[in-house]
Amino acid sequence: MTKQNNKLTLQKYNRQGKGSTNLAIGGIIVFLIAITPFIFYSYESFPSDTQVWETSLFTITTSYFSINSYFWFLISKIVPLYLLLLWFFTCKHWWHWIILVPIAMYSFQLWAVINQNTSPDEIELYYVIPLMMVLVPFVYLIRAKLFAKVREDDLKSFEEELMTEKTLWQQVKDLFR
Repeated sequence: MTKQNNKLTLQKYNRQGKGSTNLAIGGIIVFLIAITPFIFYSYESFPSDTQVWETSLFTITTSYFSINSYFWFLISKIVPLYLLLLWFFTCKHWWHWIILVPIAMYSFQLWAVINQNTSPDEIELYYVIPLMMVLVPFVYLIRAKLFAKVREDDLKSFEEELMTEKTLWQQVKDLFR
C-alpha cells in the first residue's frame, strides 16, 4: 500500500468516528499500564513493624512477618494478574486463549495469599494442570484449523505432516513458517 492509500484509508476511518474512539480506548489502556509501578510499590505505604493493622473501618491480622510483607505478597500477585487480564482482553491474536494459563496460576496464588497460606507458590500447579490439559489442545486445534485454511490443506495431509520424523531444528523452523 502506498502512502497516499494509507492516508486516504485513515481519513475515511476518522470520518466514520472510529479513530477518536480507538484513540481514547488506547489512551486508557496506556494509562492503565503506566500506573502499574505505582500500584506495585504501594505496599511500602503499609506499616512494616506489626502483624495487626487496625483502622476505624477494619482490622487486618496476618500470619506473615508484617502487614507490609503481606501486602507485598498480595500486590506481587495482583499486578501481574492485572496486566495479564489487560493483555487477554485487548489481544486480537488467535493464540490469546493460552494466556488463561498464567492468569489461572496467578489467580490461585492470589487466593492462597488472601487465605494467608504461608506457601502461596506451591499448590497452584495441581489446579493449573487440568486447565492446561484442556486449553493447550484447544489452542493447538485452533492453530491447526487456521493453518489448514491458510494453506488450503486437507486434514489427511496435515496428519501426514505430523507423523513425519523431524529434527528439533526442523520443528522450530516449522513453527515460524
